Amino acid sequence: MAKKDTLRALIEKGIPEHLANRISDKFTLGALKKTSPDALINKGFTKKEISEIFEILDINATTKDNPKKTVIKEFTKAIKGIGPSKAEALYDAGFRSLEQLKNTPTEVIAVAGGIGKKYAENISKQLSPSKDEVLDEFIKIKGVGQKKAEALWDAGFHNVMDLKIRSDEQIKKVEGLENLVEDIRKYVDERAMPETLPLQELPPSPEIIDEPEKNAALRKKIIDIREEDDYLPRLIIDKLVVKLVDKKVTLSQLKKIIKKTIEEYKSHRIDHTEACGIVSAQSIGEPGTQMTMRTFHYAGVAEINVTLGLPRLIEIVDARKEPSTPMMNIYLEKAFRANPEAAKKIANKIEVTNLINIADVETDIKNMQVIVKADLRSMKKKDIEMDMLTKRLKEVRHSKVEEKNDRVSISPKEPTYKEIQWLSEKIKELKIKGIDGIKRAIIRSEKEGYVLYTEGSNLEQVLKIEGVDASRTTTNDINAIYEVLGVEAARNAIIKEAYNTLQEQGLAVDIRHIMLVADVMTADGTIRAVGRQGISGEKSSVIARAAFEITVNHLLRAGQKGEVDMLEGVSENVIVGQPIRLGTGTIELAIDHTKLKAHR
Repeated sequence: MAKKDTLRALIEKGIPEHLANRISDKFTLGALKKTSPDALINKGFTKKEISEIFEILDINATTKDNPKKTVIKEFTKAIKGIGPSKAEALYDAGFRSLEQLKNTPTEVIAVAGGIGKKYAENISKQLSPSKDEVLDEFIKIKGVGQKKAEALWDAGFHNVMDLKIRSDEQIKKVEGLENLVEDIRKYVDERAMPETLPLQELPPSPEIIDEPEKNAALRKKIIDIREEDDYLPRLIIDKLVVKLVDKKVTLSQLKKIIKKTIEEYKSHRIDHTEACGIVSAQSIGEPGTQMTMRTFHYAGVAEINVTLGLPRLIEIVDARKEPSTPMMNIYLEKAFRANPEAAKKIANKIEVTNLINIADVETDIKNMQVIVKADLRSMKKKDIEMDMLTKRLKEVRHSKVEEKNDRVSISPKEPTYKEIQWLSEKIKELKIKGIDGIKRAIIRSEKEGYVLYTEGSNLEQVLKIEGVDASRTTTNDINAIYEVLGVEAARNAIIKEAYNTLQEQGLAVDIRHIMLVADVMTADGTIRAVGRQGISGEKSSVIARAAFEITVNHLLRAGQKGEVDMLEGVSENVIVGQPIRLGTGTIELAIDHTKLKAHR
């Protein structure tokens, strides 16, 4: 919460203006509620002032001395299966009450350090109120009866927090609630609903924790000066530290630099009511017309082909389940990346090895057998023992296996020509070793050691292999990233893949436009395509949907349902030929010419 917003909120709650000014200089409203009396005393507040603040804001001072223990105790007592360590992880992630957890999506809880999807689902399952409980809560609102409560539920309002965070317009869209917004807002305020999750600072990176003293001292100076003025992201502060640490900069010069940096940062932020969606679409779509359609060798690895250019960009925005040329960059841990033999062993574990790669397969029609002659040299290269080969052959159904030295004979249970033919083909493609989906693994020596590049992808199984560096291993299969690492990682993958695809073609597109597309694609916690099956097909405007694809179908369906288009977006207003209600289009100005003449 910005300083001005905090100040206004404190004054509205009844804090005297002179005291509110001092508080907003040091704290946000959320941070103030979690602060102990001792911390306030250290900031220069008297005991009398602290007592007044706590009384007005209804903060229990007795629990301020150790709020963390109180919250952890509450979590462990109320949620089955959650011990103190998990409760502490929830606290560290910013959760301060059961009410917050109740009204937070499972995906958000899952990203808290040490929680994960399984525990998050358990928490949501235990805390989520049932439909009957929610309807009973809604009925308590003045003017909302059983029918209107059910209409709220059907419209997606599944708890009281939904009423708080949704806009007035969204509530008004529910049938029968057009005139009840004020009563709903009053009820929510009386319930003293918790603040939504506070904005969490990124945890300090290892570079910051271990940085030299002079860098740390400069960082502290910049942060102290920044707090006097305005907010700066940590990445910008990192760059300032690197640029200025070896230069003799006085305090006054540092203040000027930071002031100028803040001005530049603010000037690069998007203006209020800016049509950011249209700008992003144009910024990506126009260069997209200049992209080539080609498949090219992966950077420096001639053996692996990867789809680039326009086909790859289409794959990304269409959220295809599998890329046309899946591949992985597998980085190894320190103990393995410097040793070529260790890297080779990991590659052998990952790459799929079929029987035909390590043995000759012959069909003995006379004796109705399939003879497998092992190539011992190839087997040694692939780290495969004869026992492993025989064991896999014994798993083939409806057959009998006999082993003799480096030869294995397999007989079908029914000695027919059809069965022997089927058995021969089945055995040739039999997987002996490796991870499904990884056709080939190539080892390359790079500056930091050996890296594996694969044709094919299976992120979940690869990360289980001992020696693989899970923090740096990547895949171009965005849906696999979503399944294994979650929606935030998938969002980052969309940004990275789209940006690199455009860069490879020499097309400079501001990454913020791509970030907006990735945000829209992942906003609901899943990956949606930018197309009629996804985002474009879900637009509220009938004309906007019809303008995108299958025009007649959209218009017919809208006519059958009696849909109304409010003409609130850009596309539909352009089509009907009226000004867009954005920027200068939001202002309606009329001039009375008769009065204008009178003043001349």
